[in-house]
Amino acid sequence: MYRDLTGGCEVPATVVVLHVAHERMKNNNYLVVDPVTRQAVLVDPAWEIGKIEAALAAEQAVLCGILITHSHPDHINLAKPLSELYGCPIWMSKREIEVSGFRAERLVGIDETPWVVGNLTITPLLTPGHTPGCVCYQIGEELFTGDVLFVEGCGICQDVASAHAMFDSLSMLKRRLSPLTRIYPGHTYDKPPGLTFDEVFKRNIYLQFRDKDSFAAYRLRKGQSAKQLFAFR
Repeated sequence: MYRDLTGGCEVPATVVVLHVAHERMKNNNYLVVDPVTRQAVLVDPAWEIGKIEAALAAEQAVLCGILITHSHPDHINLAKPLSELYGCPIWMSKREIEVSGFRAERLVGIDETPWVVGNLTITPLLTPGHTPGCVCYQIGEELFTGDVLFVEGCGICQDVASAHAMFDSLSMLKRRLSPLTRIYPGHTYDKPPGLTFDEVFKRNIYLQFRDKDSFAAYRLRKGQSAKQLFAFR
């Protein structure tokens, strides 16, 4: 949400969900538009540039920046081409830039300092675990979580240390988020994006653990199917 300076009331941003795919990989991209200025940001663009351009045209929106949650190929696939096409920055956490080696002409390293696009306040939340520099982006009551938090689970962790980091990140989100915050993950499986955190909490076993060791043991357990490995139990 953002504050409408002309009327003093809170107005929700427009969130356009774009389901994109490449071979077996399916992702959610999100176009977030300020309804007054029509300035927009795009989260984790990949695979289908035509869908993104069509959404921008349909919303009569101007792309002003690209938000990257982490540097895996299915989340950065179109970041550079779109940045060059629209002349806009790519935002990624400084830690993720450091560990990934990702480079682009308009790449901007961020910490947890909020900034504004149009009337949209973008608040980065550092959430390591899936990768060392993962970040979620909060815009009003919407949270874009990449592969940190899914409706059904959480992203893969490579070892005990990264699983412990994921536990700490999820614990921080549980403390910080309103029950009404809407969750927009990088992938969805059984339920659509945009459920409230209260709804996600009730469905998600990874939000129920009380200590990091039991969380890590479950996240790293042997014998998981591909679906369980990447998403949920």
